Amino acid sequence: MDLSAGLSARVELTVTDADTAQSHGSGDVPVLATPRVVALVEAATVAATTTRLDPGFTTVGTRVELNHLAASPVGRTVVAEAELIGVEGRRLAFEVAVRDGETLVAEGLIERVLVDRHRFVEKAFGG
Repeated sequence: MDLSAGLSARVELTVTDADTAQSHGSGDVPVLATPRVVALVEAATVAATTTRLDPGFTTVGTRVELNHLAASPVGRTVVAEAELIGVEGRRLAFEVAVRDGETLVAEGLIERVLVDRHRFVEKAFGG
C-alpha cells in the first residue's frame, strides 16, 4: 500500500431537495444539511485513498471535526476536497474543505483507520 501525505481527491454535489436540512431532519431550512456535508467530505477522503489500498483492505471513519460555515441552497454545486496530511500506523488524517464557488462552506479534519474488510465486517456482525 502506498499511502503517504499529499494524496487528495475532490467530489462535487449539486444540492437537491434530498440534500437539505429539512430532508435530513437536521433543521427546517432548504439548504445543504450538515450531515450531508459530513458525508460529502468523507466521500472525498475515501476517493483519495481507494486506488492505493491493497485488495481486501478499506478505511473506516473514526473521527470528524467540521465547521459548517455557510449555507448552500438547492441548485448550487459544492466541491468537497480532502488531502491526506498524516499517516501514523493504520491511522490516516485528512484535511477537508467544501466550497460553493469562492465561498468556504465547511472545513475540518477527518480521521480514518485502515482495516481488513473481511475481519471488520465479521466482527461487526458478531463473528
